Amino acid sequence: MNSDEFAQRVLGWYDLHGRKDLPWQQGMTPYRVWVSEIMLQQTQVATVIPYFERFMEALPDVQALAAASDDEVLHLWTGLGYYSRARNLHKAAKHVVAEHAGEFPRSIEGLMALPGIGRSTAGAVASLSMGIWAPILDGNVKRVLARFGAVEGWPGEKKVHDRLWRMAERYTPQNRVQHYTQAMMDLGATLCTRSKPSCLLCPVKDGCEARLLGEPTRFPTSKPRKVVPVRQCVMPLLMNEEGEVWLQRRPPSGLWGGLWCPPQLESEAELESWLLSQALRIESREPLPALRHTFSHFHLDIQPLLLRVAAGTGVAEEGQVWYNLRQPGRIGLAAPVKKLLKLIEAYVPTPA
Repeated sequence: MNSDEFAQRVLGWYDLHGRKDLPWQQGMTPYRVWVSEIMLQQTQVATVIPYFERFMEALPDVQALAAASDDEVLHLWTGLGYYSRARNLHKAAKHVVAEHAGEFPRSIEGLMALPGIGRSTAGAVASLSMGIWAPILDGNVKRVLARFGAVEGWPGEKKVHDRLWRMAERYTPQNRVQHYTQAMMDLGATLCTRSKPSCLLCPVKDGCEARLLGEPTRFPTSKPRKVVPVRQCVMPLLMNEEGEVWLQRRPPSGLWGGLWCPPQLESEAELESWLLSQALRIESREPLPALRHTFSHFHLDIQPLLLRVAAGTGVAEEGQVWYNLRQPGRIGLAAPVKKLLKLIEAYVPTPA
């Protein structure tokens, strides 16, 4: 099957079955496509939709995002994970406003110069919202092309990755590039799925080498598995007499960068030293159920402790806050912290 026939079959399928009612497809702009593409990295569409809608309601354009506080952006992102995406989104918006008068660059090179935008994301923004010819290679497209060409190997390997990019370039048509781009993402998401591909419904099944081999799920090769290490920490939840919880802002980069969290300490001995350094007087302490949070490269086992702080101790300084659980502020919280705060709502004293 040559590249023209491939593209025409994909486009014909899209006209009948492609997704055309996703939120970012309505009133499409580079800003809306860009935000959706960043959110969709390593995240399912169904998860992204409510986050995208809340984000657009609060920050409807790139000027609003550039002017927003770090806390507002991270608050809107809370629960999506991979928070460096949100930090880069914010940086890129400021750059677009400051350096490009609020208009997104109309070239792949210009888009890739923005923080957090790689070649595939740049291609999606350019093709979907600007009609510029540009191939993409997200996870769905990798799977479709790897199966169509029976490409051996894990796509994270350079030689495999480069071969898939060459295929993406070859099959991307000059006309209707925005529809083709959406169609390829839709094919991977709805038909050419990871474990149960619907090969009989696929528009390019006649030329798919993996199907002809009778082994569609063999391609692409999975990432080599590594043993995931486990780390432990103690997380004190300091509650004052008003039922507020003490949080501190983490450094801007690294794990949970810029988010508000309780202290994260390696052991209870380190906790005791920390409490002394903060001149905190603890009236009572209660261990809470342990919580495991899984990152991409390790598990973190959190042992939370509810510590009631005596009146008159624990002054919040810069970078610290007493967080009101009954009237929560709009700040960024890591997903496990959000769970822990929900857990201790029952411990908040009833107002007199």
